[in-house]
Amino acid sequence: MKTVQEYDLVVVGHGAAGLAAAVTYAEAREGARIAVLERAPREERGGATRWTGAFLRVTEDRTFDHEWPERMRRVSGGLADYEYCRLLDREVPTTLRFIEERGVRLVFEEFPFAHTFDGGPATMHPPGRPEGGGKAIVEALSAVLERTPGVDLRYRTEAVRLTVSDEGAVDGVVVRGTDGLLVRLAARDVVLACGGFEGSVEMLTRYVGPKACDLPLIAPGIANNRGDGLRMAMELGADTAGQFDMIHAEPVDRRTSSADAVIYGYTGGIFVNGRAERFYDEGRDTWDNTFEHIGFEIWRNQDQEAYWIADAKTLAIPGWESAVLSDVPPERADTIGDLARRLGLDAEALEKTVAEFNAACGPGEFDVRRLDGKATTGLTPPKSNWATPLDTPPFIGIPLTAAITFTYGGVRTDLDARVVTPAGTPIPHLYAAGELTGLFYHEYPPATSVLRSLTFGRIAGAHAARQA
Repeated sequence: MKTVQEYDLVVVGHGAAGLAAAVTYAEAREGARIAVLERAPREERGGATRWTGAFLRVTEDRTFDHEWPERMRRVSGGLADYEYCRLLDREVPTTLRFIEERGVRLVFEEFPFAHTFDGGPATMHPPGRPEGGGKAIVEALSAVLERTPGVDLRYRTEAVRLTVSDEGAVDGVVVRGTDGLLVRLAARDVVLACGGFEGSVEMLTRYVGPKACDLPLIAPGIANNRGDGLRMAMELGADTAGQFDMIHAEPVDRRTSSADAVIYGYTGGIFVNGRAERFYDEGRDTWDNTFEHIGFEIWRNQDQEAYWIADAKTLAIPGWESAVLSDVPPERADTIGDLARRLGLDAEALEKTVAEFNAACGPGEFDVRRLDGKATTGLTPPKSNWATPLDTPPFIGIPLTAAITFTYGGVRTDLDARVVTPAGTPIPHLYAAGELTGLFYHEYPPATSVLRSLTFGRIAGAHAARQA
């Protein structure tokens, strides 16, 4: 097999983590030869990053939720790498400067429902995100690389395996291009940043379990996340981290094929399954702390079929439609029975469920700006907040399914983003960042995926450049 090119750095993956690594390295070492590999064509570059709205768990003064590391320790039962989480906390301000200085504009827009992105009690503070979503990050950082001499952005290129020296140090990547032939890209350092295995039904079935084939992808870009980085690293004896049988899934409108059609603004309504029965406490916590659990429940226990039902009180919430990301308006009807028929549900069953819910709603003021304590009484499952009767037409509903966003299990790294063995020994010249690296157990405290990808991509690129 011939070696077609020699590089200082090869980055596998063109999303937030890979781009951050490549840009950081290029700016630290003028004239360096860098290759960034992307399985997709140029117009689809960016993997999962390209399609996400990219909520960021930051305040307008560019600080991270300092309670997040402790929350990670709590929800993971102590399994998550606490020092990794603390490092992310410290590095977020630098990460935000990194993208802003390279053309990404951060915006903080009003959101109609309370959240806990700031840490502590629920608030209505505007959550941060890049204007234009994750695509803005992809295009801004790609533009930096496109105008940097010595950088090759290699599209429609698959990474097949890593190569190592006689001493066991990584020294290149074998790739396959559109001609189907294998060639070797020699490299002093390699950064794996090619996502999880949500695009591989085989790996999902192996790790996550039965019914993995029924999981739609939340966006087209993650179809290319085939677990290549995990496979290649494990072939060299890399350790793993994260919960391999758990995924981040989100409730999406099943009437549309558009990407990221997530329903966040469900506070004032209820969820029912295909039998028109409630199955979840919709008011257990703010939407940012429950939408993943609802998505996972729909997939794991509700046969991938659920419906969100609400009434005119939701329609009266200012800006509520900004929390429903589908491009198809909700179904509307003047009665619950008519709404059931529009959704394909049994009308009598839905009427019974709604009547029982309405009768169980207790007193208090309905207030989506906080955990209002307005709960049901004697109902299973309960609704612990925002339990207001569904009795005011028009009634609205959206049929839902669960879409996979990313996998939890991945490669283990140290605080310099170096891939390590089970003994904690770094594999020489091999780095990993982003969703390929395992971190989460039991729960994903949200609005951090893009932040950790950018941050540890930066860290990988900086460390590799210093060592070079």
